[in-house]
Amino acid sequence: MLVYTLKRLVVAFLVAVTVSGITFSLTYLAGDPAVAMAGETASDADIEYIRELYGFDRPIYVQYLEWSAKAIRGDFGQSFYFRLPVADLLLERLPVSMTLGVCAISFAIILSIPLGVLAAMRPNSLIDRLALGISVVGQAMPSFWFALMLIVIFAVWYPILPTTGSESWEHFIMPTVVLGYYATPAIMRLTRTGMLEVLGSDYIRTARAKGLPQHVVLFKHALRNAVIPVVSLAAVQFGFMLGGSIVIESIFALHGAGYLAWESIGRNDLPVVQAVVLVFSLFYIVLTFLSDLLNAWLDPRIRVG
Repeated sequence: MLVYTLKRLVVAFLVAVTVSGITFSLTYLAGDPAVAMAGETASDADIEYIRELYGFDRPIYVQYLEWSAKAIRGDFGQSFYFRLPVADLLLERLPVSMTLGVCAISFAIILSIPLGVLAAMRPNSLIDRLALGISVVGQAMPSFWFALMLIVIFAVWYPILPTTGSESWEHFIMPTVVLGYYATPAIMRLTRTGMLEVLGSDYIRTARAKGLPQHVVLFKHALRNAVIPVVSLAAVQFGFMLGGSIVIESIFALHGAGYLAWESIGRNDLPVVQAVVLVFSLFYIVLTFLSDLLNAWLDPRIRVG
């Protein structure tokens, strides 16, 4: 297990280095950052002053190494718009995004795994068709449209839920449903497929022949093996949710890190955009790494594969 963990750690480190390079390149993605900061009406002298002030006149590799060294220490620079340290802005906004992400992935798991198990236990039945219908609708329906429909129904026609803000748990209900429903189809289909495969295996037939209760066969033997790929998918979906929360937070005006990224893109606030992209990417890498370790613990064959 130690050797496997070290291998996965090296891979995660290499991915993190690659992501940091891509994140740093956002500075020059739209051209000369000094020109973007100075504005269209700035003179050449003003542009040159900004270029020297922020160090854009130095070699790119020097800028990258300095930026990386500061980022490792949690120093992402200062926001051009808010005139505050970017790290302070992130610490203020991240709890909202994390709360939304945890609630959304919990909603997706609670909805999708039981439906997937029931669909696998009764293939081609009404519950199986219902699960398939939920999956198809979830894949076909854009999340922003679903969010707007929920606002129309539960805030305009029947004003029972708030539409903006993050002051109470009620503000997270609609964003949680929208973001969680996005991950439900993939998790449910994978659970159903895994359960169908496991329930048809020899050791399940042996367990039933030994007279074990149905719930023991289902949850102790079948679900534990069927859920292994679901763990990886749930971790990946959680990472996607943190990144995809930009749209949902903007619709519901949740002042999280996603909404901060949306604001910063419109204001050309490059240090904030860089920090949000890097932090969300690192969350994704860490979640994937932890899911690999959990899968290796659940299935020892992965460690020697």
